[in-house]
Amino acid sequence: MTVPWITIIAVLPLIGSIVIAALPRTSTQFAKRLALFVSLLVLVLTAIMAAQFRLDGPRFQFVESYPWIPQFGVRYAVGLDGIGLVLVALTVILVPIALMGAWREKGAVRGKNGPGAKGYFALILALETAIIGVFAATDLFVFYVLFEAMLIPMYFMIGRYGGPRRQYAAVKFLLYSLLGGLLMLAAVIVLAVTARQQGETTFAFEALRNLSIDESTQRWLFLGFFIAFAIKAPLWPFHTWLPDAASEGRPTSAILLVGLMDKAGTFGMIRYCLELFPDAAHFFTPAVIVLAVVGVLYGALATIGQKDIVRLIAYTSVSHFGLIVLGIFAMTSQGQVGATFYMLSHGFSTGALFLLAGIMIARRGSRQIDDFGGVIKVAPVLAGTFLVACLSGLAMPGLSTFVSEFLVLLGTFTRYPVLAVIATLGIVLAALYMLWLYQRTMTGPGGPEVAKIKDLGRREKLAVAPLVALLLLLGLFPKPVLDVIDPAVQQTMTRLQVQDVSAEGNNP
Repeated sequence: MTVPWITIIAVLPLIGSIVIAALPRTSTQFAKRLALFVSLLVLVLTAIMAAQFRLDGPRFQFVESYPWIPQFGVRYAVGLDGIGLVLVALTVILVPIALMGAWREKGAVRGKNGPGAKGYFALILALETAIIGVFAATDLFVFYVLFEAMLIPMYFMIGRYGGPRRQYAAVKFLLYSLLGGLLMLAAVIVLAVTARQQGETTFAFEALRNLSIDESTQRWLFLGFFIAFAIKAPLWPFHTWLPDAASEGRPTSAILLVGLMDKAGTFGMIRYCLELFPDAAHFFTPAVIVLAVVGVLYGALATIGQKDIVRLIAYTSVSHFGLIVLGIFAMTSQGQVGATFYMLSHGFSTGALFLLAGIMIARRGSRQIDDFGGVIKVAPVLAGTFLVACLSGLAMPGLSTFVSEFLVLLGTFTRYPVLAVIATLGIVLAALYMLWLYQRTMTGPGGPEVAKIKDLGRREKLAVAPLVALLLLLGLFPKPVLDVIDPAVQQTMTRLQVQDVSAEGNNP
């Protein structure tokens, strides 16, 4: 009997979410423990599933396919290739860490005076279901439904549990995302009609991949998908919702938003934009590469001017997502493997930064960088782990982000050497803003409020330790993950029909 692994790991968080939502309002502690238990169970099951993934097997494994809306050719169809598996692994690792980070987070536990933590934890589990589904869907209709479904829990996590301007940030996030989603919906409908005209009513990815679409239509469809993914990513100039959403939401919301949800955008680019519309992808590649490089530099320069810790980390992501998009559209296997590995590394790096920033903010009661200083004297473990997180943000050799950026820039250099060199300036600026952030918050004299900051507690150490360990482990020994990603990337390169100038020595 074949075990429906993907359905099990996707549905379990939803069941947990429903059970938690049905609990009495006074069951906060039980709701937290139940949410953490469910997320850890999903993590264990995913590890068992991943151990069965065969590098020499078919592209999509753990495949399930059942009729859903047969009149429209819609099937509940899921499966994982190497890229999807890596991103599902990122999801199931980050969610329990985010739950532990939210355990005592102010705002999620306002109790009698505001929404309780029970609903917040239920929303996190509901979001996990949608994200796993997005990375696993092999039916375009299912992908679209889940891509939009992700908005609902995140909208409430920002709008109900966020800061003073939470409603503004939540509505801005929703409007941007809905605009992109509507454009993609129009493109999905055109694709379905095209498939029907060519003899098959279907939304299956493999079938849509083989459609014959003229170049002009491909370009319009590419734009419909690309704009939706660029907003979600977020790629400059579609990024303006991100700093508000990240800073007005709770730090845990920022972990899930930037560390996980935004990966759906870059995942969609490599899975759908490149493979469904290869001719249009070639046509738009120069423009996308320029946008990515501008995003790298703009994000880095904007980061330097931030005074709010959370907004600063959010702007670093604008720069880093520019590098990911650069790797995807470099049209080399090194670039695309590096971009996918960067999605994973960025999730861990940003997760650590937001998690530690949330702890600092909760301790100090302020998000302003100038209100910190001298934290290392009173909280050395917190300062030490924050240093590792900052070093991962600037891609220090020995950490997984370095491997990612190295592959992205190497893959880009083989086709676009000038733009690759310009993008390298973003790394130089990253060193500036990350070390500056660390210097201003952790060193120097600290005021009386900083002196009251406590070091990391046991639960906080348990939450941040896996992130630090993974950043180091994948930085020193990335080959197993790169080997999982590479076959799926080779499928994309074959579909694009480009000479892979970086094929030799793909993995470091």
